[in-house]
Amino acid sequence: MSLKEIAARETIEQVMADALSKCGSKRSFVQAVCLAVSGVNHPTDQQRILGWLRDIFPSHVRLYVRNDAVAALASGTMGKVHGCVLIAGTGSIAYGFTEDGKEARAAGAGPVLGDWGSGYGIAAHGLTAVVRAHDGRGPSTMLTSSILQTLGLSSTEALIGWTYADFPWARIAALVPVVVTCAEAGDEVANKILLDSVQELASSVKAVVERLGLCGEDGKSAFPLVMVGGVLEANRRRWDIGKEVMNCISICFSGVIPIRPKVEPAVGAGWLAWNFLMKECDKG
Repeated sequence: MSLKEIAARETIEQVMADALSKCGSKRSFVQAVCLAVSGVNHPTDQQRILGWLRDIFPSHVRLYVRNDAVAALASGTMGKVHGCVLIAGTGSIAYGFTEDGKEARAAGAGPVLGDWGSGYGIAAHGLTAVVRAHDGRGPSTMLTSSILQTLGLSSTEALIGWTYADFPWARIAALVPVVVTCAEAGDEVANKILLDSVQELASSVKAVVERLGLCGEDGKSAFPLVMVGGVLEANRRRWDIGKEVMNCISICFSGVIPIRPKVEPAVGAGWLAWNFLMKECDKG
């Protein structure tokens, strides 16, 4: 086992211990566990994590490992694995499921390969616009003064240094509110960045829905679209990215049912564990 795997296993053990402690329960009382983990897309990944969970819980406990997108979907469908979920936070992904077990995804390949509708994508385009304006390769933009002021920097040269000083993607994505504020103030460059992000996110959903046929042959069948992540959260701003994405998708699929969950994906994982357990009990 690699050091990375050892660290991951220890983290899972600690998370499980903390969860049991908070609810005042014991491992022997647990009936089912669903662990939703980012990046778990292959059976070998699932089996590895299942092995770790089997070492933590008694043999009677039913164990399930799924991609975290499944838990995000379940948080809006009370555990039913059917429909599409769009996640847009630091990164972005669209994931869909049919009732007979088929699934498909779009985007989610990380910032290098183009999650451009994500928080990172929006902010990265904002930073790029500042550099282009500075070079004379692009139009002037309010983003320059706003981003520099937000970061406490005095020049575009300093901004370039800041960008490459540390690489956590969330650090870049934290600039999304600046881009939104500039767009709401009438900055055309910022506005176009947001419009492009809407199209990127909507195209990911469209790709998944069409591949799985969630919309039916006539394109009008009802299906849930669960929207999760900071980029999509409803707000009182004039520029509501989630609302614009929904408007774009509803033009193509009249049966789409938008859902903004009122609970965390962790609750969705709990519902999944319950539903999976009930299905197994029904089978006898």
